[in-house]
Amino acid sequence: MSWWGKAIGGAFGFMLGGPLGALLGATLGHGFDKGLSGIEVLGADSGWQGGDQERVQAAFFTATFSVMGHLAKADGRVTEDEIQLARQTMANMQLDEDQRRAAIALFNNGKQDDFPLEEILEQLRQECHRRVNLIQMFLEIQISTALADGDLHPAEQRVLLTVAERLGISRNHFERLLAMVVAQQRFSRRSGHSDAPIARESLTEAYQLLGVTPEASDAEIKKSYRRLMSQHHPDKLVSKGLPEEMMKIATEKTREIKAAYDVIKASRKKA
Repeated sequence: MSWWGKAIGGAFGFMLGGPLGALLGATLGHGFDKGLSGIEVLGADSGWQGGDQERVQAAFFTATFSVMGHLAKADGRVTEDEIQLARQTMANMQLDEDQRRAAIALFNNGKQDDFPLEEILEQLRQECHRRVNLIQMFLEIQISTALADGDLHPAEQRVLLTVAERLGISRNHFERLLAMVVAQQRFSRRSGHSDAPIARESLTEAYQLLGVTPEASDAEIKKSYRRLMSQHHPDKLVSKGLPEEMMKIATEKTREIKAAYDVIKASRKKA
């Protein structure tokens, strides 16, 4: 049975517990919060290595939509663009009606003034336990939320920095991810037809998306491309705990990474 099947049926054999369990349990009307001390009992002193795949999937789903709601409210108002992005994320995941209701409820919970952001992030970090690519995907999704209206408000940036810090991501790494997501969004809007001439802006954003400069060698560009493709590979992320419903998001990211690489290769070949 999938993590969602266990969650919706109340058969949470892997005991999520903690603030994430309480949040998901309240959303679904189950008493998952009975294990509130579990995150402490199963901490580093016990030699615990993080939850199994289903447990991590449940934690990732719960944290994604609740933190998304918190971030959307950070600047004092939730814009239509941010709501639309949340809806688009749900659509991309092809959630069924029950999952969609749960995602909306989690998003709304995240908007509450008493939302325990740092506790949620701390548990997510423990649940993911060194799954670096999974944690990076989580932050990329949250950065995309903040940029949904085309602007990064200072309050949103503060929340994102808190997310990065609590998940063990350095400031420099965060800045690189932010630049990559910004370039990814701009590149996606500009690039349309593969047979159209390569615009200078698209080429610039393709380099930024891959995290390299135009002065980089072909070997350096290929290395960065392969690294990003590996980090965002849908099957690899699912094996680490990405909910299967989110595979389409990862697939879209790999498609954009490949498109950027192809633009750079075509430009260099032409030159």
